[in-house]
Formats: sequence, structure tokens, C-alpha cells
Amino acid sequence: MIEKRQFYINGEWVDPVTANDHNVIDPSTEEPCAVISLGSAADVDKAVAAAKAAFPAWMKRSPEERIAYVEKFLEIYKTKQEEMGKAISMEMGAPIDMSKAQQWGAGFGHTKDFIKAAKEFKFIRPLGDHAPNTRIVYEGFGVCAMITPWNWPMNQVTLKVIAGLIAGCTMVLKPSEESPLNALLFAEMIHEAGIPAGVFNLINGDGAGVGTALTGHKDVDMVSFTGSTRAGIAISQNAAQTLKKVHLELGGKGANVIFADADDKAVKRGVLHMMNNSGQSCNAPSRMLVQRERYDAAVEEAAAVANSVTVGSAHEEGRHIGPVVNEVQFNKIQALIQKGIDEGARLVAGGTGRPDGLNRGFFVKPTVFADANNQMTIAREEIFGPVLTIMPFDTEEEAIEIANDTPYGLTNYVQTTDGEKANRMALALRSGMVEMNGQARGAGAPFGGMKASGKGREGGVWGLEDFMEVKAVSGWDAKTA
Repeated sequence: MIEKRQFYINGEWVDPVTANDHNVIDPSTEEPCAVISLGSAADVDKAVAAAKAAFPAWMKRSPEERIAYVEKFLEIYKTKQEEMGKAISMEMGAPIDMSKAQQWGAGFGHTKDFIKAAKEFKFIRPLGDHAPNTRIVYEGFGVCAMITPWNWPMNQVTLKVIAGLIAGCTMVLKPSEESPLNALLFAEMIHEAGIPAGVFNLINGDGAGVGTALTGHKDVDMVSFTGSTRAGIAISQNAAQTLKKVHLELGGKGANVIFADADDKAVKRGVLHMMNNSGQSCNAPSRMLVQRERYDAAVEEAAAVANSVTVGSAHEEGRHIGPVVNEVQFNKIQALIQKGIDEGARLVAGGTGRPDGLNRGFFVKPTVFADANNQMTIAREEIFGPVLTIMPFDTEEEAIEIANDTPYGLTNYVQTTDGEKANRMALALRSGMVEMNGQARGAGAPFGGMKASGKGREGGVWGLEDFMEVKAVSGWDAKTA
């Protein structure tokens, strides 16, 4: 049993004000794998005070100095792939090979991209030739509360913390209590990199306790949250009392529009993308819209692909999917699968219950529904499990209407060999991101959504700007600076 009962505040590992132990459960075994302490409002006060005190000196450092600290952190992060992979695999159930590659790799990639973007970023820039003595200054927002989820932990921690550090912010991180071990290892790396005391602080806790105290704290200038839309609404309401900035990256219900002229691998690619990380991705292509001419063949192929996906322990090597994170998620997914059956969707793969041979652990069968419509619960709600819903469409206009008929607007997908049609679809779809024909977004592209999927952008230049205030200065002496 791993014991991590301390918090990282003001450059030191300190005991919580009040001990409140919480068991971290290994979803492959349903057994406790670690014990942490959950913080209180008093712990939040200590951490925020440390961040507030550290802000003036950190903000005063040049961008080059702040970037150098992050470069040192990256060198340390490179050496922790094995350790980070094992932690994430154990605490949230990502298979060990996937965890060491994709989960660890997301943090590595984002940190590298931020360094590149920052070196090209003009923190002080002229307004334009028409105003030679006016400068636009970008400076850190101040003390930031950062609340990250369990599903892609290093992805979200680095998108927030690394951007905040480079921007000149100080911060308090609250990782998910479901997957805290990776964040504690991250804090050790921050300490080893020599980042000054108080700049980065970490408190474990739940949303109702530490989350509420942080997002409503009078000395917190900004909240950056990734999680459910329901929690995002509550955080916005709490933060409004102190007029702080709120950045939200929330849920999704992405449409994957497959036209009759899509390439031969489009259906398989969509199913495997949906099942990756056991379906626990906010940008998962969970609604597959298939043009009528190709619909029957696509349903048959999707079922075959889903049936070929193996499920197993996160501790085993191989290309399989692991369990979902906990019992609450498992029960929610089971109920939604049953709801799909009850509402009349045709189950063509998977279904309720655990896969054969797995009697313990939060394992879910890779599941595919066909003949659904966009008003069914499985087409409206974010299931956050390996469950795909397939619907037919006839025309491009109908596909756009179905895809946009959702409260969410995070990522949509388009599969067609007609370039003009692809471009029309990209402009018509109401989402923060559109990925076409299996091409991932380029390094440094912004991540974020519209509508109930949140506001703000993470990654690259946009991720840096989200943690900065913009100051207009007139009368700048260009001769001396």
C-alpha cells in the first residue's frame, strides 16, 4: 500500500491541517492501492497564501528564466516514463503499455510544445506602426487554482501547470482524488527542477471540499478546470462571487460523420478511437453517423471491430483496453447500456455485465448500438465508457443537423475523400475542434470546445495566452527598452 499523506506547499512536503484519509482504488482489482489525505479549507488557505506571496517575484523573472526552469523540468520528466506509467496504470486503469506511451507521452509532448511556443512568443510587443510608443504587455494572471481530472491526468496537469509557469502565474493544483499519485510524482519533479518555493503548490482533495474552497477563494485570480459540465456550472457559480476568471474544459459527445466516399479504414479507425482509454475521453467520437449507402456494411464492420477489442488488467502488457476508473462509473455505464436497449437501439456488440472471464474489476464490454436516433439517451448523454452509438443519414445537410443537435461542442470528425465537402463540413460543425480523415491536430493546436463543452483553449500559443492578462501601455520609451 502506497501512503501519500502530505501536501506540497511553499516548496516543502507538509502534513495536512486535519488528517482525512482516502483510499485510492486499483480499478483492475477493486482493492486499495494507495492512501492519501484529503485537504480542508485551512490547507487551501495555506497553499493560496504561499502562491500569493510568491507571485511578485516569479512574475518579475524574465520569460527566458521561466522557460529555463521548465526546460530543466522536462529533462527530469523524460527519466520518469516507467514510474509515471505504472502510477497512472494502477490508479486509473490505463493498460501499462498505453500508460507509458500515451499517458506519459501527452505530458512530454505538451511541455515540449509550450517551450517552443514560448520562445517565439512576444510578451511585450508594439501595437502597430500607427502607435510607435504603445506596447501590448502579456503578464501572468496571478494565483491560479488548477483542478484536473482522472482520465488523462498528465495531459491535463501539464496543459495547465506548464502554461501557467511560463506565463508567470503561481498556482495551487488539485488533482483528482481518483488518480493522485501521478500528480504527486509531478510535484517531486517540480521540486527537483528547483522551481522557487510557493510558485507551485499541490493539495489533494475532493470537489466538494478543496474544490469549493479553491474556486471561491478571494485570493485566487483564476480557475482552470477540466471535468464534467455539471461541475463546471457549479464552479462558475461559486467563482462568480469573487469575479475571477474561469477556464472550463468540459464534456463532449462528438459526431464522427462517415460519408459513402470515406476511405476503407474509416469505420475501423472510428471504433478503435472510441474504445481507446476505455472510452474515457471527452473528445471521443461516440456518435458515428454513417451515410445510408454504406450504413449496413458499416454496422457489421463496427460490430466486428468492437468484438475484436480485448479487455484485461491494466497491469498486463499488450494492446487491450483496461477497466473504467471506479464503481460509480461502471454502474453509470451499465445503466446507460441498459437504457439504450430499453429505448430500442439495436445492440450489435457487447452489452451489460463484465466481459467473459473477468469477474472482478470495473471492466466493461466494448459495446456498439445501431439504428439509434439522436433523441435517445445514449446519443444525448456523455457515457464516458467504451460505448459507440451508430445512426444513419442521407444528405450532407442532415449530417450537419444531427451532428450539431447536441448541447456539447468539443470535437467532431469527418470522413470523406471529397476535399471540398470536407472543408464545408469543417466550417459548418459547431465544435472547437474538427478532425478529418484520421489526421490528428498538429502540435501546438488549441484544445477546447463550444457550448456546454466549455470555454477557453489549452495548448500552444492559445494555452499560454489563457493564463495571461493583456496590458496596454502608452508613452513607452522605445529608446531604453
